[in-house]
Amino acid sequence: MPAYKVKEIYYTLQGEGAHTGRAAVFCRFTGCNLWTGREEDRHKAICQFCDTDFWGTDGLNGGHYSTPESLAEKVKSLWPADTAGKPYVVCTGGEPMLQMDDELVEAFHEQGLEVAIETNGTIPVLEIIDWICVSPKAGSELVQLHGNELKLVYPQGGAEPHLFENLDFTHFYLQPMDSPKQAENIAATVEYCKAHPQWRLSVQTHKLVGIP
Repeated sequence: MPAYKVKEIYYTLQGEGAHTGRAAVFCRFTGCNLWTGREEDRHKAICQFCDTDFWGTDGLNGGHYSTPESLAEKVKSLWPADTAGKPYVVCTGGEPMLQMDDELVEAFHEQGLEVAIETNGTIPVLEIIDWICVSPKAGSELVQLHGNELKLVYPQGGAEPHLFENLDFTHFYLQPMDSPKQAENIAATVEYCKAHPQWRLSVQTHKLVGIP
């Protein structure tokens, strides 16, 4: 049986959060524990606002990778050769912790990659991962209570910022929910950050400039 099911792998710039603008290889795993990824099931999803396609393995460089080494080699192959700067991979989904294991992170490290994860925080994250970004979702149980970056989509009823402000994270970001009320959400997020300076504004710059 394939060890890792991957939707897509591609080279781009990080579009949001603390590493906005940084070159990165994104490795998007299939599957999530808060939604199947199928539109016909969205009404049953815990996360109703998800805007990511993580269903199947039909994306760019997607597929079944039978060993951690084969996946790590594919990721590293997309990083430009002979360039300055440490190669950087962002493991995302879906929910990457459904599939990631120590062997894969070690394989990434053996390829010289710095490893980041974007997770909903409902599954404990491997401590050998270099950068932990947690994005809590209302209606789910948050178990990953520490990391480098907490990035909260705002507003979410039942996931108000004050519920997370005392957790052990270095950076706290509020990101306006992308929805038909986006302008209203942006204004509300700006005002909250101004009133609560612990939080910083995160904007999805990749959508603004039109990159993956």
